[in-house]
Amino acid sequence: MVRKQPKKILVVNCGSSSIKYKVFEMESLAEVASGIVERIGDKSALLKHETGGTATTSEVRVSDHRQGLGLILDTLIRFEPKAIDNLEEIVAVGHRVVHGGDEFFDSTLVDERVLEKLKEWARLAPLHNPPNIAGIEAARALLPGVPQVAVFDTAFHQTMEEVAYLYPIPYELYERFKIRRYGFHGTSHKYVTRRAAEALGMPLEGLKIVTCHLGNGCSVTAVKDGKSVDTSMGFTPLEGLVMGTRSGDIDPSIIFYLIEEGGFSAKDVEEMLNRKSGLLGISGISNDVRDLEREASAGNRRARLALEVFAYRAKKYVGAYAAALGGLDVLVFTGGIGENDPVVRQMICDGMEFLGLKLNEMVNEATRGDLRIISDERYPVKVLVVPTDEELAIAEETRRTIYEAVDR
Repeated sequence: MVRKQPKKILVVNCGSSSIKYKVFEMESLAEVASGIVERIGDKSALLKHETGGTATTSEVRVSDHRQGLGLILDTLIRFEPKAIDNLEEIVAVGHRVVHGGDEFFDSTLVDERVLEKLKEWARLAPLHNPPNIAGIEAARALLPGVPQVAVFDTAFHQTMEEVAYLYPIPYELYERFKIRRYGFHGTSHKYVTRRAAEALGMPLEGLKIVTCHLGNGCSVTAVKDGKSVDTSMGFTPLEGLVMGTRSGDIDPSIIFYLIEEGGFSAKDVEEMLNRKSGLLGISGISNDVRDLEREASAGNRRARLALEVFAYRAKKYVGAYAAALGGLDVLVFTGGIGENDPVVRQMICDGMEFLGLKLNEMVNEATRGDLRIISDERYPVKVLVVPTDEELAIAEETRRTIYEAVDR
């Protein structure tokens, strides 16, 4: 009897100098292997790989994303225990793509037309889309004939209505340049929304949920009946909350003032708002909340101030979205900070009893990285920590897209 060839999905999440990856069984979506290549382009890159509970870390030379992906594929075959016996087992590759504009309402198979459109939208997500595209091009070159699926951070938010996504600027700017709110982190917001409902044993229909994805990039989404109705990130991932190095919401006139009075170029200001602002900008120390909490405990006023501004801005969005939803049933924390930092969660939720929301301080303090209800059971709004798994969500979307393409 001929042994049936196993089918695997490779999920690729490319950053500017990194490639995160996971391999899943096609049918069960069981995770087979995972890892990351870091410091791509440096003299000494780093490969971290795990299969079957066995992990390895090694220094490597990786000049670009294509070479990095080639190293990953080689590792999947050679490292014991093997994730795959040969490349033919990989029947699809799912890619995280940050910005799909208003061109893509759903995950899609990548062809030349799709790739060209992604390049057009790259100018709106300059930190994210170019490496996402580099990953797709590398996978197409190294795995010719294997379907490539783009899974968009913006897709979940395409259910927003005009009242939520239009900016109050001349309407012809929307018509000509597609300037509107798009939102990001959609794959994560969609995943944790579903997981929260499952954990509570409640259907999504009828639930009013606010999801907080808090990491180096941060966003809040209002979800009603399982659909995004508003979200804090906008035309680009710069709008909204205070983030690690991104400013979030500011008065637009600040930009003109810095250019006209401060002598900054437009490029200087863009660099400042994306890479030198947020927690890093206020504190002058770090974009990592762990560093800031340590410094704040030692008496550093600006470190404490950065944390307070971060939490205050998030609190305002939670309240605003409770109003937009007409009430609140569930509040979800996810992302590196949201899942692992009880101090920040407590700061955001303090004083929100009027919304029917209060944390169980002991449970909150003990919760780091696991799915748990952390709210005081005497209050009606359920607060949950839900670890996100964007790679699993991308694998699910990739499998669905492949099956739908076959059915057509």
